[in-house]
Amino acid sequence: MVPLAALWGTMAISVEYGHWTALLLAVPAAGLLVRLFMIQHDCGHYSFFRSRWANDLAGRLIGAFTLTPHKYWRDAHSIHHATSGNLDARGIGDVTLLTVREYAALPLRRRLAYRIYRNPIVLFGIAPTYVFVFKFRLPLDMLRKRWQLLPDILLSNLLTGLIVTAVGLGVGFGNFIMVQAPITLLAATIGVWLFYVQHQFEDTHWAHAGAWDFHKAALEGSSYFHLPGVMRWFTANIGAHHVHHLCSRIPNYRLAECLDRYPELREMNRLTLWQSLKCVPLSLWDEEQRRLVSFRTMKRRNRASEGRA
Repeated sequence: MVPLAALWGTMAISVEYGHWTALLLAVPAAGLLVRLFMIQHDCGHYSFFRSRWANDLAGRLIGAFTLTPHKYWRDAHSIHHATSGNLDARGIGDVTLLTVREYAALPLRRRLAYRIYRNPIVLFGIAPTYVFVFKFRLPLDMLRKRWQLLPDILLSNLLTGLIVTAVGLGVGFGNFIMVQAPITLLAATIGVWLFYVQHQFEDTHWAHAGAWDFHKAALEGSSYFHLPGVMRWFTANIGAHHVHHLCSRIPNYRLAECLDRYPELREMNRLTLWQSLKCVPLSLWDEEQRRLVSFRTMKRRNRASEGRA
C-alpha cells in the first residue's frame, strides 16, 4: 500500500503538470495493485493470516482498491477450486471453455459469439474491464442465485466510492481518472492473463464428473508459470498454481519453499513467459486427443476427416 500510494501521488503530480511520466509509472503501480489482489486472494482462502477475522477484514479493505467484493470473490473462487477441470461443473469462476463437440453443435450465431469472446482483444482487453468494473456488481451467474452476497458487494462499493470521492476532491476528479484508469486497466488485464495461462495450456486436464479427480485436476490441470524474479514478486508466486490448487491453504509467501522442497514440481506443466504466448489461440477442448486446440487446428482436422471420407 505504501509504495502504491507513493507512486500514485507522483503520477498525480505528473498529470497536474502535463508530464507523460505518469504513464510509465502506471506499470509498476499496476504491478503493486496485482500484488494487493493476490494478498486478497489468499485472504479469500483464509491462508494469509491464521485468523479468519483478520483474513476477512484485510480482504474487504483491499477489495475496495482492487474493485473486487471480497465475499463474492471468495465464494466464486472456492467453487473454481472445487470444480476446476470438471467438464460437468463449468460456469462459475472460470474462463468459458467449450469442447470441440459442443462448439460444432452450436448454431452459427453462438459459434460466432464464442469466437468473439475468445478473440485476444476481447479476452485480454475488453473482458478484464468488464469483469472488475461491472460483472462483480451485476446480477449475473452467482449473484443472480445468491442474493445474500449483495450486502458485501454494496459495502465494497461504498468503500470504493468513499475513497474515490476523498481522493477526487483532493486532486480533482479529472486527474483522478487520468491516474487511476491506466493502473486499473493494466492490472485487470494482467490478472485475467495470469488466470488464463494457469489453466488454458495445451496439455491441461479436463474430465467428466465420473472420471474427475481433485488431485489429478490440481496437478495436471494447473500450470507452473515460471516468471522472472521481479514478476514472481509482483504476482506473489501465483505462478506455482499447481501447488496452490493442490493445497490452497498454503500462503503465497510459502509457495517457493514448496518448490524448493519438492523440486519435481518445478518440471510439471512448466511454462515460461514466452511459451505462455502460445496458449492464446487454444480455445477448444478436444476430448479425443485430450488437449486444448485452436480453431485452426479443429478446422484442419475436420478437412482431413472429410478428405478421408
